[in-house]
Amino acid sequence: MSDSATYGLTTGAVARRLGVSPTTLRSWDRRYGIGPAAREDGRHRRWAPEDVAMLEEMCRLTASGAPPAEAARIVRTARAAPGTTGTEVPGTAGPGAVPGTEPGTRVRSAEPESYPDHSGGPRRDRPEEPGPARQPGSGNGLPLGDVRRECRGLARAAVRLDGPALDALLRDAVADHGLVTAWEEVMAPTLHAVGRKWESSGDRYVEVEHLLSWHVSTALRQVMPAGHRSVAPVPPVLLACVPGEQHTLPLEALAAGLSERGLPTRMFGAAVPAEALDAAVRRMGPAAVVLWSQARSTANHALARHVAGSSFGVKGARTRPLVLLAGPGWAGRTPEPGTLRPGGLREALDALSRHQAGVRAAPPV
Repeated sequence: MSDSATYGLTTGAVARRLGVSPTTLRSWDRRYGIGPAAREDGRHRRWAPEDVAMLEEMCRLTASGAPPAEAARIVRTARAAPGTTGTEVPGTAGPGAVPGTEPGTRVRSAEPESYPDHSGGPRRDRPEEPGPARQPGSGNGLPLGDVRRECRGLARAAVRLDGPALDALLRDAVADHGLVTAWEEVMAPTLHAVGRKWESSGDRYVEVEHLLSWHVSTALRQVMPAGHRSVAPVPPVLLACVPGEQHTLPLEALAAGLSERGLPTRMFGAAVPAEALDAAVRRMGPAAVVLWSQARSTANHALARHVAGSSFGVKGARTRPLVLLAGPGWAGRTPEPGTLRPGGLREALDALSRHQAGVRAAPPV
């Protein structure tokens, strides 16, 4: 019989299995008593199957936003509950289940929380209650600062490279708060924190940033149901990053928001060459063009003026697109004639919705 079968898994093996560091497991054992139920004399920690199940529940709870101390209390209560055999998996009623609650109940924090619905969608039957307390803190050392609890859970899952937890947390954020609030108060702050950590840690956490970005992108695309087609009889909104700009997620959030409002879009993605953008504008005749710039070094004001001055249509009834200069790269200068500079996702959505409504209401020439 193998050593692992006789004595259980080593801390290193369990850490690899769960996607956490061995230091985290030792810290949980030392601080919260989340360690092996039995130890072999003269041996290092060895984790039996029931111990590993307990750690898996600890990971699920912290990923859902519960502080580690509260998650540990719940896990210890489950292990010590009368009638358990020691081999049962804590929280088998579902991920994040609390002992004594109905199956499927999730723990999001140390105390009950409810949030008002900001989406204007079908979840308006939720009663309006005070929003969550914002607390300083971070997920696994990320510089989150004063954020929603969901950010910390999302950050912990990202650092653990826990893709399924990221998917679940992002779905919950959109369902609970609506797309705009989920983007502005959960997704974007966590992405910024990962980016700051990467910049200050000598190229560490690059894998965390890539994984988190991928799952955020997936969550945004899932906002638009498969096969969805806009029925609005208006030209589309063209979305593009300026040349040299690679940050597409804010544009993906805008595309998802426009699809929620039934407005058509065409996404051209990262670093669109100026010539290609000009050709797309002239071929499509979009009602509006959104140009994203993350940094001042990529903000191409000459290109913005050119796009705003583009015209198309039959002679005598030529039109120009509304141009939105989106992103922090455009800050610091007066917007070009024929352009707007929205302050965030909600403001951009409202501006485009009003513009599209005006285009739709315009009488035919």
